[in-house]
Amino acid sequence: MTPPGQKQLRDELEKLREVDAPQAVKDIATARDHGDLSENAEYHAAKERQGMVHARMKYLEDVLSRAEVIDPATLSGDRIQFGAKVCLLKLDTDDEVTYRIVGPEESDLEAGQISVASPLARGILGHQVGDEVTIKLPSGTRVYEIQEVTFG
Repeated sequence: MTPPGQKQLRDELEKLREVDAPQAVKDIATARDHGDLSENAEYHAAKERQGMVHARMKYLEDVLSRAEVIDPATLSGDRIQFGAKVCLLKLDTDDEVTYRIVGPEESDLEAGQISVASPLARGILGHQVGDEVTIKLPSGTRVYEIQEVTFG
């Protein structure tokens, strides 16, 4: 996981602890005041929301406790590895795409961040500038040429 990814998860956990969990307790109390709990949809929805909040908190605590934080700025080399920013040329369309390889929890395709566990990342790991790589993706087989590899 990168430092920004760790911060994002810590911020989410803090919001869950300080805002969402207390709000869930208030929502349950409010719904409880509406009478018979056996037929109180608002109460059951609030309890379900509380369960989801607590499950997400436990999940984030687990991920953060096991995370190895790697700052791409401290990496170097000419081979693609976790944290690398990679410019690829799609040989069938001549389109260039640029991605940073990040941890699964911080992947965001629209922001140009792909998970190290994704088929594309797995297919290019270990390669270097100039390599042509054929990768089987869910959308079909693609051939890429690696144009640039940077860190930081």
